[in-house]
Amino acid sequence: MSKTLNQDQFAAALLCWHQQDGRTGLPWQNLHDPYAIWISEIMLQQTQVTTVLERYPRLMQRFPTVQALAAAPLDDVLAEWSGLGYYSRARNLHACAKQIVREYGGRFPQELTQLESLAGIGRSTAGAIAAFAFNLRTPILDANVKRVLARLFGIKGPVQSKTVSDQLWQLAQTLLPQEAKLMPRYTQALMDFGATWCTARQPICLSHQNSLVKKCPFENRCIAKQSNQVMALPEKVVKTKSPEFDCEMLIIQAQEQILLQRRPTEGIWGGLWSLPESSWQKITLDSFVQPPKIKKSFSAKKLLQMIFASDQVAEKVVDQFIKLSDKPTRGLLLKHVFTHRVLWIQSWRIQLNKPISIAGTDYAWFKLNELDTLGLPQAIRLIFREWNLIPDADKANE
Repeated sequence: MSKTLNQDQFAAALLCWHQQDGRTGLPWQNLHDPYAIWISEIMLQQTQVTTVLERYPRLMQRFPTVQALAAAPLDDVLAEWSGLGYYSRARNLHACAKQIVREYGGRFPQELTQLESLAGIGRSTAGAIAAFAFNLRTPILDANVKRVLARLFGIKGPVQSKTVSDQLWQLAQTLLPQEAKLMPRYTQALMDFGATWCTARQPICLSHQNSLVKKCPFENRCIAKQSNQVMALPEKVVKTKSPEFDCEMLIIQAQEQILLQRRPTEGIWGGLWSLPESSWQKITLDSFVQPPKIKKSFSAKKLLQMIFASDQVAEKVVDQFIKLSDKPTRGLLLKHVFTHRVLWIQSWRIQLNKPISIAGTDYAWFKLNELDTLGLPQAIRLIFREWNLIPDADKANE
């Protein structure tokens, strides 16, 4: 640990800063209910605060208790999570709620090791629940806290490495205030400081060229600031260019119903309802100089065979599609960016006279007025809006 900043100084300065400049009014602040704290912590992972501010109250109203969440169908949970991404979080929420009801009688365990054993709860989330709900002296180490500690104490190396991670965990433990009653305020202050002042792109210490901007309380004792390495710490792993793929998706509509397919639990969009799709084809650099062009036409038979070839859909069912509609409507092209890949989706629309039964598969027909209530990937939701199959929320509010 730095010789210029000890435990008592750090906690005292951080708490003083939070009293003056910390965030206030967030709906998950000053809570002691472990369920409400847990929901907010999971939602805030990899989701912007502005989005969580909108969605957190809604989710809490729909599932006000861990018992309510555990009793709800997974489809309802995924539907409520729709648009937030990283859907394994929603599946883990549901699994964790069931685990708490089954193993702990609906009450969150107060032991840190027990919290860490719950589905979807890692060491940092367990620490946050323990600190906020039970005043336990347990550290947290989310992305914001890693950045703060790496800069303040000049920790070199990528934070993803085990050596650096272990060092940061030890440091975070050492810096905890001695009084357990301070843990909720201290933990919130640490989160807020990283989220609002010691930010990745515009830290406050590089912004106060005039007296109107407040000064960082650690500026004179921050190793990164003193050594002019604020933007160099924590060290970043050089990211390779995300691979790009393309696929065809098919909107099969029969009167007021749409055919959807349940995606496998594991993998991208796991457990959500999506459109029947072809396999993803990787776009090579040689063939991908410009974005793919929208195809003007496509044989419906070829498209259906491409999408259903590996599924348990009999050829006679494919033929029934063809008999009803030989050419799909001209497709729309959508670019969807994942964390580690890019997908170009060409969507086509085929009109049928009536729904066709596809027994023994993951396919199901849904009414148009049901689409907006389903657990759909954001990309599929956007496709439906482009085809005017569900209302555009932004246009509806104009």
